[in-house]
Amino acid sequence: MRMDKVNTGTGNKENLLEKDRKYMWHHISQYNPDPLIITEGKGSWITDIDGNKYLDGMSGVWCVNIGYGRQELADAAYEQLKVLPYYPLTQSHVPAIELSKKVSEWLGGEYRVFFSNSGSEANEVAFKIARQYHYLKGQANRYKVISRYRAYHGNTMGSLAATGQSIRKVTYEPLAPGFLHVSPPYCYRCPFGKTYGSCNLECAEVFDEVINWEGAETVAEVIMEPVITGGGVIVPPPEYLPRVQEICHKHGVLLHIDEVICGFGRLGKKFGYQNFGIKPDIVSMAKGITSAYLPLSATAVKAEIADLFNEPGVNKHFRHINTFGGSTAACALALRNLELFEKEGLVERAAEIGNELRAKLAFLEDHPLVGDIRGIGCIVGIEMVEDRETKETASPDKVLKVVSECKKRGLIIGKNGDTIPNFNNIITISPPFSTTSEDIDFMVGVIKETFAAL
Repeated sequence: MRMDKVNTGTGNKENLLEKDRKYMWHHISQYNPDPLIITEGKGSWITDIDGNKYLDGMSGVWCVNIGYGRQELADAAYEQLKVLPYYPLTQSHVPAIELSKKVSEWLGGEYRVFFSNSGSEANEVAFKIARQYHYLKGQANRYKVISRYRAYHGNTMGSLAATGQSIRKVTYEPLAPGFLHVSPPYCYRCPFGKTYGSCNLECAEVFDEVINWEGAETVAEVIMEPVITGGGVIVPPPEYLPRVQEICHKHGVLLHIDEVICGFGRLGKKFGYQNFGIKPDIVSMAKGITSAYLPLSATAVKAEIADLFNEPGVNKHFRHINTFGGSTAACALALRNLELFEKEGLVERAAEIGNELRAKLAFLEDHPLVGDIRGIGCIVGIEMVEDRETKETASPDKVLKVVSECKKRGLIIGKNGDTIPNFNNIITISPPFSTTSEDIDFMVGVIKETFAAL
């Protein structure tokens, strides 16, 4: 167990907790009277106010890709703030210009990039662009968006409508209209009762059926992550995304790939969809673009789609503005972040970390409470069950015990909580790309101790 203590010099813990209880409203959690107060981060490790160190096996919220404590990123933001702290992108500034070019290069094509602050906003922008694009082509009835059950696409009223997780939505409905859902490519629990290798890829063909049933003339886009991440680390068969792309092209429907988590090395490629040989019409991204050092997101659109908005005429331009989207400091920091990725081979390193981690977790394959272990790149999902034969999902108490026991031993991992009823049973691991082999051994050792004690 690694619980080294350092002197954080941050003052009185109880005084801070009192203020926290009085003034703070924590994200996506019930009242927590005794939260960790994190004061420092370095590499893949974080330190709390008591000096306890934890390996952050979730990169914050799937986002601190480069790792904590990179002085180069702080310097990039600082230097930019001294020169030009802000200017809206109704005009332009140098960091946004250079970053949009770099993003387009990483995407491997000519894209136009619209900057926002968060993944939710990036997806909202995409929905509006998709609908207006069809409007400009004389197809104003194309407004529907097809997503998948178990997927998460954000917490605004449109992106939450696209989300296929009923628990997250139940207290906020009705949400934005026009959002449909289909079953995910979930081979471990195939919604179609098939087995991969002897199926007809029904999980992809369902898009063709739904588009036909709804009327292709009413469907604007399909949105999907390359891998469903927060909904349970659901990795599709290799033929899945290419077939969905074919179906979209057949019906004139735009294919929107949500790379908010999967992008910037997380799946072992610059963007996750590049594992599957497709070319999206729209790509939304956030999190790893700055490795979470500052808020920034982007919606990248194929040039031939974006150029339609530049033609003269009524209702041609995209009526959307974001005050802080594409801030000078965030763009400068993001550009430096991607330069470091390239210089240090961090995309390739992410793939190595994931391969090593999954190999060392192979001992769980025979554990009576583990039904499936899956992942790609630097993401691992461990599906917990009560019974391996029936695949009965593990109780929330067992899943929570794994998370809490790992935390006690100095490892932060995640779970797919607050998604859909009775299926919040997947442990998630998504460490920074600064993670070393020694760090991996520590993670695996903690997980082994935890599961042995269940």
